[in-house]
Amino acid sequence: MKDIRYEKLANNLLTYSVNIQKGEHILVEILGEAGIPLAKEIIKRAEQLGARPYFNIINYEILREFLNNADEEQIKMYAKHDKARMEEMDAYIGIRATSNTAELNGICKEKLELYNKYYTLPVHFDQRVKHTKWCILRYPNESMAQMSKMNTEEFENFFFNVCNLDYVKMSKAMDALKNLMNITDKVHIVENDTDLTFSIKGIPAEKYMGTFNIPDGEVATAPVKNSVNGYITYNTETSYNGITFNNIRFEFKNGKIIKATANKEKELNEILDTDEGARYIGEFAIGLNPYIEKPIGDTLFDEKIKGSFHFTPGDSLEESDNGNRSSIHWDIVNIQTPEHGGGKIYFDDVLIRENGRFVLPELECLNPENLM
Repeated sequence: MKDIRYEKLANNLLTYSVNIQKGEHILVEILGEAGIPLAKEIIKRAEQLGARPYFNIINYEILREFLNNADEEQIKMYAKHDKARMEEMDAYIGIRATSNTAELNGICKEKLELYNKYYTLPVHFDQRVKHTKWCILRYPNESMAQMSKMNTEEFENFFFNVCNLDYVKMSKAMDALKNLMNITDKVHIVENDTDLTFSIKGIPAEKYMGTFNIPDGEVATAPVKNSVNGYITYNTETSYNGITFNNIRFEFKNGKIIKATANKEKELNEILDTDEGARYIGEFAIGLNPYIEKPIGDTLFDEKIKGSFHFTPGDSLEESDNGNRSSIHWDIVNIQTPEHGGGKIYFDDVLIRENGRFVLPELECLNPENLM
């Protein structure tokens, strides 16, 4: 029997997330063949709405083989053609459905840097992010269920709860936090082995409520580039370039990460040395999705965890631009609920959130029970 939750998700993605219009061109990109059923629903619904859908399937085993042997010229040529196609698109939906999330492990650092610099940056950060209506989501396959330590049925139920949330309701509730961020200067975050201060004065805040990522649920800004001082110890696992990191700790001086430690310290510092902007922070965001309670090892979910925030080395978002440029953008998450050690966030010396719950009356609408 057909699962109508896929139809609902496809319709929400098109009519709400990317607001597709008749005659617009939309690229549906599937990273891993498991996502084909959802892609078919999206393409079918897009045609019903009068849009003009296109598709692309990326197989990570083939991508790995390509990158292992490609030189700079080949990567640039690969990017040239994909960028040209992206320039023709009005909208983009990316379905990430790889069967092995570690498929790119073992590719040499130099090749990954070339790929990030000459493919990911021009095709996605410069073209897709800046010039299309876009949304990215995962697909509830067996690999994600296993990574989440759930059986497949449990994970599917979790997936559709977080992805088919009432994002219109969430968007309205976010307004108070966005407005408060826009008049805040000093942010102070305190928790176990974390004491961090920075300014967000003059950096626009933006709410993310299902129009760029599914699942969604965060309000984001960025620090004034040179204002970050102190130290932070992240309490969630995170991956970058196929490498998994634990217990990342950064020390800052005038915005720059001057010391970085983790379980894989050498690899961590190699990533942070990708370019000058990689050691500065490009995003500060507060996670709000009421159905996401713990990390599952996937950034698209983990950065939305209720009671969390993420503090992101690398490129800043166009909507909240602090001027930092980098070929990386690494959302690393800290959870401040009691189960994860608690913590406090102050705006201009006023406590706004404690142990993952908002304490200001005007922000209590963002506590989990009010968003479900």
